Amino acid sequence: MKKILVVLLLVPALAWAAGGSKAPLDRAPINLHDRLSLQRGAHLFVNHCLNCHSATSMRYGRLADLGLTDDQIRDNLLISAEKVGESMAGSMDPAVAKAAFGVVPPDLSLVGRSKGADWLYTYMRGFYRDPAARSGWNNVVFPNVAMPHVLWEAQGEQVLEVTERMDPNTGDVKRSQRLVMDRPGKVSRSEYDQQVADLVNYLAYMGEPAQTSRKNWGILALFLLVGFLVLSMMLKSEYWKDVK
Repeated sequence: MKKILVVLLLVPALAWAAGGSKAPLDRAPINLHDRLSLQRGAHLFVNHCLNCHSATSMRYGRLADLGLTDDQIRDNLLISAEKVGESMAGSMDPAVAKAAFGVVPPDLSLVGRSKGADWLYTYMRGFYRDPAARSGWNNVVFPNVAMPHVLWEAQGEQVLEVTERMDPNTGDVKRSQRLVMDRPGKVSRSEYDQQVADLVNYLAYMGEPAQTSRKNWGILALFLLVGFLVLSMMLKSEYWKDVK
């Protein structure tokens, strides 16, 4: 019985390890309180991601929480919809997308929660040219990914440089790899990293738009509970002060 319990406890850990990426993840510099970053990220998402993907759990009208007016949303962000109240549906027919990429692009409503900000940040900076890939692109975080690099014009074209060396002590061959910029893009590396940070910031926000207010209410609730605890202890002391 104990062996069965041990196995059941280990299964989630093994599943997490199996689904994780072997590539080291970079820390995503996101800030859900930065409205300007979230607005820029929403613009990037609508113009570069909604062409193939969708975010049906998110409505355009929710962008008003980022400080945008209905007119600004309607004039700058409505790509595949006619009304601000509509959900963010993709503009590409799923059948056409599957024929082009081999798979139907997934809905990105919850990708910020399922993958995590660090994974997304590293992924969007980890594309490199691969002539053997169907799209001509590959990724160090998601090997053999079907998605092409939609922001390549901004970042440029990277190549994967692989080196091998033999350990003089053990005789084992150690393989290392790194990304090298082959053709620079329209913006500098730091500017591209900021664009990706803005996009990931928005994806993290979209996964749970109410998370900032939820955390604030949670902190307030903890202070209230502590206050009630202090009052309860004072009341208890008052009731029992004459009891010997």
